[in-house]
Amino acid sequence: MMFPQQPIPDHVPAELVEPDFPFIFGLTTEKDPFDDLAMKVHDGPDIIYAPHAYPGGTAAWVPRRMAHLRAIYLDTEHFSSKDFSPFSKLVGGNWINSPAELDPPQHGPFRQMVNPAFTPRAMAALEEKIRQYAVEYIDGFVARGECEFMGDFAFEFPIKVFMELMGLPHDRVAEFMEWEMNLLHNHDLSKIAEATRNVLDYLGSEIEDRRINPRDDLITFGVQGKIDGRPLTQDELLGFMFNLFIGGLDTVSTNMGLQFRHLGSDMEDQAFLRANPAEIPHAIDELMRAYGAVTTFRTCKKEIELAGVRFMPGDKVAMSTTLAGRDPAEFDDPTAVRLDRRPRHVGFGFGVHTCVGMHLARRELRIAMEEFLARIPEFRIAPGHQVRCHLGMIQPVELPLVWQR
Repeated sequence: MMFPQQPIPDHVPAELVEPDFPFIFGLTTEKDPFDDLAMKVHDGPDIIYAPHAYPGGTAAWVPRRMAHLRAIYLDTEHFSSKDFSPFSKLVGGNWINSPAELDPPQHGPFRQMVNPAFTPRAMAALEEKIRQYAVEYIDGFVARGECEFMGDFAFEFPIKVFMELMGLPHDRVAEFMEWEMNLLHNHDLSKIAEATRNVLDYLGSEIEDRRINPRDDLITFGVQGKIDGRPLTQDELLGFMFNLFIGGLDTVSTNMGLQFRHLGSDMEDQAFLRANPAEIPHAIDELMRAYGAVTTFRTCKKEIELAGVRFMPGDKVAMSTTLAGRDPAEFDDPTAVRLDRRPRHVGFGFGVHTCVGMHLARRELRIAMEEFLARIPEFRIAPGHQVRCHLGMIQPVELPLVWQR
């Protein structure tokens, strides 16, 4: 893919410009995004300037060290979460992904309103339903001796859970998947904009329905929610629902795909978790460290120097969990997956913007692995298949798994 050449700002040293930075939204690769691409970035400077790292092919600073990511996560004075995604601007909207794109002090009251819906206790109430969905999907292909894990399970299972939470009809899974793919894995801005409009139109109609016909679901929770005693505006509601749509559909699918890619190629780790299912939650943390998938963004709002690099207002910063999880200064032998490592990863973010849905995501990932390992005999990636991955949000395009029937 060719992006137009953009001028490099005067404050960016030429030696920090990395035109070949590999993690570009909309591209795919057959190389290993982690052992190969991420570790090559770690051979360079602590912070680089990548001309095409931001969605749409524009520039961003890329810190590769965990310590620098954590510092930026915590520094809400110099780095803003506002406008880290392109969706609202693409369609001329005034909404933002809330609360993800809110800075303090506005962030606190919104997050306080949201938190009760996502507590560990609230998510525990969904355990039986989530397990039921997982079992239904697995039982649908176990007798075949094979599945295309992404299409047959990783995409549809979390979408089913998301639709349950949001009170949406289950017969629109395919449509939701198409929107999700265009939002998060397409480099064509017109396709991203079209998907954004489709999601906004749909969510807007559901919001209006809940005003008239309230139910026990997250859309009704938002419609009835209050911040500092006032109801949410329409833009706040749209931003909240859009944020849930993005987070609820793709992040779990992505992590699940990468984790089963590992288990499908490492029979020893797979056998260990079969024999020790109680270790699955700890294993998921290590797999999220080793296969960090998500990149979010910050915008510099006040000049600051970090690690000898000068950030100026307006500069974008790519917060790559892929690079953070493979930081040799943070993790001993970072390319080695050690299921007993107990790492402190940033797969769910860090600081005030730690993912509000992480308790749900952990539960979905755990249940998926528990039920798959309990119901499917030893599986492996189909012989001869070369796994191709999306870049930007790193995710297997296809993951064919096979086992003895």
